[in-house]
Amino acid sequence: MTPFDTFAMVDWSSGNDTGPKPRKDAIWAAIARAGRVEPAVYLRNRAQAEDWIAGLIERETAAGRRVLLGFDFPFGYPEGFAKAVTGSSDPLGLWDWFDRHLSDAPAANNRFELAGQINMGFPGTGPFWFNGMKADIDGLPRKGTDRSDHGMPERRRVEELAKGSFSCWQMGGAGAVGGQVMTGMACLARLRRRFPDLVAAWPFEPLIKPVAFVEIWPSLIAGTVADRMADDRIKDAVQVQSLAGALMRLTPRALAGMLDVNAPAEGWILGVGSEAALAEAARLQPPPLKNDCFALPPGVDWLPVGDALGRLRASMAPVVGQRMLPTIEAAGSVLAAPIVARRSNPPAANSAVDGYGFAHAALGAVPQEMPLVEGRAAAGAPFQGRVPPGSAVRILTGALLPGGVDTVVLEEDTTTDGTCIAFRGGVKPGANTRRAGEDVEAGAEVLPAGRPLTPADLALLSAVGVAEVPVFDRLRVGVLSTGDEIVPPDQPALADRTFDANRPMLLAMLGRMGFAAVDLGHVPDDRTALATALDGAAETCDAVLTSGGASAGDEDHVSALLRDTGALRSWRIAVKPGRPLAMGLWRGMPIFGLPGNPVAAFVCTLVFARPALLALSGACWSDPVRVRVPAAFEKRKKPGRREFLRARLNAAGKAEVFASEGSGRISGLSWADGLVELGDGAAHIRPGDPVSYLPYGAFGL
Repeated sequence: MTPFDTFAMVDWSSGNDTGPKPRKDAIWAAIARAGRVEPAVYLRNRAQAEDWIAGLIERETAAGRRVLLGFDFPFGYPEGFAKAVTGSSDPLGLWDWFDRHLSDAPAANNRFELAGQINMGFPGTGPFWFNGMKADIDGLPRKGTDRSDHGMPERRRVEELAKGSFSCWQMGGAGAVGGQVMTGMACLARLRRRFPDLVAAWPFEPLIKPVAFVEIWPSLIAGTVADRMADDRIKDAVQVQSLAGALMRLTPRALAGMLDVNAPAEGWILGVGSEAALAEAARLQPPPLKNDCFALPPGVDWLPVGDALGRLRASMAPVVGQRMLPTIEAAGSVLAAPIVARRSNPPAANSAVDGYGFAHAALGAVPQEMPLVEGRAAAGAPFQGRVPPGSAVRILTGALLPGGVDTVVLEEDTTTDGTCIAFRGGVKPGANTRRAGEDVEAGAEVLPAGRPLTPADLALLSAVGVAEVPVFDRLRVGVLSTGDEIVPPDQPALADRTFDANRPMLLAMLGRMGFAAVDLGHVPDDRTALATALDGAAETCDAVLTSGGASAGDEDHVSALLRDTGALRSWRIAVKPGRPLAMGLWRGMPIFGLPGNPVAAFVCTLVFARPALLALSGACWSDPVRVRVPAAFEKRKKPGRREFLRARLNAAGKAEVFASEGSGRISGLSWADGLVELGDGAAHIRPGDPVSYLPYGAFGL
């Protein structure tokens, strides 16, 4: 079977003409083609829908495109029904039978009467039920419990698997499909006769013709549809758009697997058994990065750190999909859209203290005495009634201000005998109260898109009534070590072997930064093995960090492989430690080829990979916070390279640097709690001079 080019989904209806204005419970259709999902089309009745479908078939086949055309009603009944009605087990013969016996017009049809007539041919009562007409219909009971001894199975095999689907015997009521089956089969029968050389009906016929009619059930992607719903959108329209896009995005192999079923008599719902794959395909995915996203301008050799970061910032974009998450589960996720408050915080004026509330305008001479009204106001238990001017009410922290109260006097500032209170003057209007919305007003934007959610953010979102949030999927970042000399630390090693320090370091760094770290293990200096590892990573990861092999030597296979078969750009960055940084795409997946030296790999991950990965994850570009502190060291620096020194703050708040700048001295990473950044130019740093200190915490560590 050759792949399909066009995917068109139709949400059918057996009801009457719904009028010129788009509305729910009508017929909706959507087309997906060439990577784009077109807006849903409103079709007010079945005659208009049939003409639209016929025009689609004519246009697409004339253009040489194969069409997968889905309809949301059963293509068959439980086994035995077709033969009982038509004398043949051919389900397509039943389609023709309904076309001959169903009278169908835009404003009315005889589906209920036809169901009663069919029931009369069965023993007992049934199988059809639900009379939607005012008058009784011979043979058609109003309730499913009124049926008995008709001999038909209640459901098809596929409906036992598609939990929540409705039986084709139910002719009316919320979610019922009985009328859709009858009117839909009749329509498809006419279209098959009109286009005999173009249309094949699945799963009853081989899909060797340009157009395939398939049965769909949009509820298979109900979760994704719910994520996209807004108050002004019609669910049926969103469903057909989402399903058309999902089927378009499936790989030909995945779609072929869904179509490979054996249901010769009853039909089958496309995608049952593959719900997870279908739901994943239905989720919105951003476009891939361009192959030249890491390209440098002609003639550029050494790249200053600032320019390198600027180019990364300009070329990175989210590469992950989106979903809705309950707010309580969203910590660490990145917001995919701005969030506005559903209600104000606080929602109404309330007391900030335990005390007594009254109307400030009623204050008289001081010291002030006021009678207490009976009752009190507490959080969650508001005072019922209004406090008269000149009187006070007992009020507790968080309680809504009762009517007649605008000021609260602190309990500790009062004396009471249980019937009156007395306090001195000086209480200002509105004292000890919180006005409605003084923190956040309803409708205000509380958090922007691209923000990684913190525990404090979850408190804010919950306080303003946001129970779920749109977020980007967590970026999955693989870590792969390369090199013949690398061995795991639990293995014996000769002097010419190096224990793998980079992989555990990088995996831990990524996890602390909020990414989903994926351990890709280690591969030797073998390009075939490396290509195989990267192929596997492309199936499970959104980006990969490799260490080693990123330079231009004989055994630098990461650079060589990406240069030969991927999109490679080797950046020689004016930075110490680091300098060589290979970046490229493998099957559209960004790869950051880090130096093999652990200190250089650590620094390059913080300075270059981290902000780029944040941008890939949907988060806003993040520059680390720099703190100006006095130096506790002396250093002369040559111009040309920006330097990052392992450093920590001493008890006096001054920055000490590690005794050696050697990038092989891994102990300095553990000794330090941050980095001192020295600019691109020449410098002579003396003790007490201000320097830029970047704590590890500024990088999320």
